Amino acid sequence: MTIATAILLAGGSGNRMQGKVEDKILAPLAGKPVIAHSIEAFVSSDQVQHLVIVTRDAEQRSELEKIASIVPNRQISLSFTTGGAQRQDSVYAGLQAAPSETQIVLIHDCARPCVTPAAIRESIAKASEFGAACLARPVADTIKSADTYDGAYLPTTVDRSKLWAMETPQTFQYPIILDAYKNIIESGTPITDDLSAIEDIDQPVAFIDNTRPNPKLTTPSDLPYLEYLLQS
Repeated sequence: MTIATAILLAGGSGNRMQGKVEDKILAPLAGKPVIAHSIEAFVSSDQVQHLVIVTRDAEQRSELEKIASIVPNRQISLSFTTGGAQRQDSVYAGLQAAPSETQIVLIHDCARPCVTPAAIRESIAKASEFGAACLARPVADTIKSADTYDGAYLPTTVDRSKLWAMETPQTFQYPIILDAYKNIIESGTPITDDLSAIEDIDQPVAFIDNTRPNPKLTTPSDLPYLEYLLQS
């Protein structure tokens, strides 16, 4: 049996929520806190043995410990660690807190509460086969790159056949992503997602074309849409 650990990132600042909620991860959504939807999905996948929740501070951790009380009902371990100033610091803290027997690690932004157990299972299978996997969506819109020109722009069409929008979880064989993040931390390179950490080592990644919406809670206007998705 593959030993899988999920790292759940919960410590984001949420600045773009414009003060509408104190902590977007704890905000009520479809009858439960936002993070509870992610926790339940990973627990229900029945293929994750460990959860590591990366928190912002002791106050948030206290609230998350209450929410995560659903976990002891399953054969799954739960631990907490504190994140850092940048996203890569928080991910690295989570990787270091993963149990030593971990073979596959899934890194998930808990601001994406619509992740499904089926997507989690497929992520583990693909990462086991290829070394890395990511939920993603092929870009359907026409995309332009644009240079400024006298207050307007000079647009150029980008070939969208090669464009994918990344989601989470992003999933890896544990030694691959741990070594990659060691290099990122040592070099001080800022990155915005986990695949960026492996781009310099020619590591193949299986893109999993997500058939169900998995949007990120970023602004207050996202809450009604996420509510609709979770209830339907």
